[in-house]
Amino acid sequence: MTELRVSHLIDEADEILDNKFHMGSYCFFMNIDDIQDILSKIRAILPEEIKTAEMILKRRDDIYMEAQSRAERIISEAQNTASNILSESELIRAVREKAAKIQEQVKESCEEMKNKAAQEAETMRRNALKEAMETKEGAQAYAQQVLDNLDRNIEEIHRIVRNGRDYLSSQKDRRREAVQDSQNSKTYAQ
Repeated sequence: MTELRVSHLIDEADEILDNKFHMGSYCFFMNIDDIQDILSKIRAILPEEIKTAEMILKRRDDIYMEAQSRAERIISEAQNTASNILSESELIRAVREKAAKIQEQVKESCEEMKNKAAQEAETMRRNALKEAMETKEGAQAYAQQVLDNLDRNIEEIHRIVRNGRDYLSSQKDRRREAVQDSQNSKTYAQ
């Protein structure tokens, strides 16, 4: 669900970038605050990925405890059943051997369940952390790209402003020269 929200916020940022103001061959972004707001929301969502990973780890521990409890209960029930049914004869010895085998099988089964649950929980934790890191890296790369674009646009705007100033200054100098030439021409004519 967090991936959907992060994707949605990135889509909003893309839409804001698509709605830019064009002047001739130059492009200006209109709403930098909206982009910064979206990037802040993305940063706020990322800790939820870490919480999800922690919940997965807690669930792994719960599965382990449940498996351990179940194994102990099965063992206890097997021991009680064997004690109630058997007498002190050869049958008891056979049943005790059988109970020991069952107990060993239950222990092995529980150990397998515990190992499988631990592996699944570890896989889920790694996947969640990997997804969180990929989301964070993607958001950072996108933010860097947006900032690089903004920087290029600002530099272009500065260049345009400098060129405009230089042009106006040169026009002003030409007018002064024209006025001086005109005054000099009148002075020579007299």
